[in-house]
Amino acid sequence: MGNVVELKVGLHCEDCIKKILKAIKKMQDIETYNVDTQLNKVIVTGNITNEEVIRVLQIIGKSASTWEGEEINC
Repeated sequence: MGNVVELKVGLHCEDCIKKILKAIKKMQDIETYNVDTQLNKVIVTGNITNEEVIRVLQIIGKSASTWEGEEINC
């Protein structure tokens, strides 16, 4: 199993969630991905980094930060 990336992301509606999952699904070297709508959390496992997932989310217009609260600008 690879890295586990957990990020805070605004999950406001079903369309947002679909857009996020579609973008993450296209990433290379991911093993699993999921969203927790109650915690506004995106969880991705695989050979990926926080920065790679944040960059993909920024491309689709979503801001994200690490679960520890660090803002990462890509």
